Amino acid sequence: MPEQPRDLPAPTLFSWEFATDPYPAYAWLREHAPVHRTTLPSGVEAWLVTRYADARQALADPRLSKNPLRHSESAHARGKVGIPGEQRADLMTHLLNIDPPDHTRLRRLVSKAFTPRRVAAFAPRVRELTDQLIDAFVERGEADLIHEFAFPLPIYAICDLLGVPREDQDDFRDWAGTMIRHGGGPRGGVARAVKRIRAYLAELIHRKRLAFAAPGEEGDEEDLISGLIRASDHGEHLTENEAAAMAFILLFAGFETTVNLIGNGVYALLRHPEQRALLQRALEEGDEEVLAAGVEELLRYDGPVEIATWRFAIEPVTIGGQRIAEGEPVLVVLAAADRDPERFDAPEVLDLTRLDNQHLGYGHGIHYCLGAPLARLEAQTAIGTLLRRLPDLRLAVDSRDLRWRGGLIMRGLRTLPVTWNSPDG
Repeated sequence: MPEQPRDLPAPTLFSWEFATDPYPAYAWLREHAPVHRTTLPSGVEAWLVTRYADARQALADPRLSKNPLRHSESAHARGKVGIPGEQRADLMTHLLNIDPPDHTRLRRLVSKAFTPRRVAAFAPRVRELTDQLIDAFVERGEADLIHEFAFPLPIYAICDLLGVPREDQDDFRDWAGTMIRHGGGPRGGVARAVKRIRAYLAELIHRKRLAFAAPGEEGDEEDLISGLIRASDHGEHLTENEAAAMAFILLFAGFETTVNLIGNGVYALLRHPEQRALLQRALEEGDEEVLAAGVEELLRYDGPVEIATWRFAIEPVTIGGQRIAEGEPVLVVLAAADRDPERFDAPEVLDLTRLDNQHLGYGHGIHYCLGAPLARLEAQTAIGTLLRRLPDLRLAVDSRDLRWRGGLIMRGLRTLPVTWNSPDG
């Protein structure tokens, strides 16, 4: 069993300085304490897994449950694990909180909405949204790419997929904005936003059920909520609560990850002009393969999900030589694993042409991110279109003035002010 080194102090975790650049601290943990017990800002104690091989094992280990009720301190930690407000809003029965066989059943039903054909069919809408958002600020010569671009794009896209009427989508944008700002605002504000989303989804599901039942009306075959309502598996139908919980987690997981992927990705390119120039040359030549590979490298280098969502040992388990007791929380640090020099050559270097890039940015095992194909489509479209339409894009502030959102799971910028000289050429 590896021991914590006594002559070297562990780095300070979860401070504002750490949020700005957590990678030196993660490098220290990988080398000296690869499975590290720490007290989180919430007061919950958990194990951090930081090496790639250990992380990959943990992500697929059936002895690590996703069910928060498996937490040995569940009474103490109520409301401190998972998404704030989801328990009170009765939104717990989604893919991030359940294990097989329920996870298997629900994932099979929901996966029908994310087939390659379905995602490919959605590409024109993503391009349309991307151009509309750029059109709104292109003539100004400046914008905040988080609030005016990276944030609204996935919100409107996931609302379209879910089947939220266009006239209601700005409400969703407001609620999602409260959720994504949770690191800088009161926790109760997030819970209230979750409660509003829950009430809206319940009403929307009810309306769609009535539409299906009405004579001569079949509802919208294409939207995801309609598909969830219709879906069945060996005669089993999603309950209304399961449908609401699934729609909620698809909204939550489907927008914040993409916000951060676009924001972090553009920021990384602006800080690495030689890599950005390489990508722009490829785009000018019509080579989309560099863009696709580049998005994978941006996922690895500074991905949107810093730490995978909660897991709880259902029996004593050993990871990286460290024994973890039943009921203890395990947090797999994707950001640390994806810069492990034992797995990646020159992991601190951004290389858009990297070939062997089996990163863990969207997880591994049965909980691998269901919406990854859609997120990749949105990121490739957003980043590619930005570089084509605003070829002289640059930061409008010193990078030291940028601030990262607090929070345990996600990694993303609060703002990304940019400027450019010439509109579309």
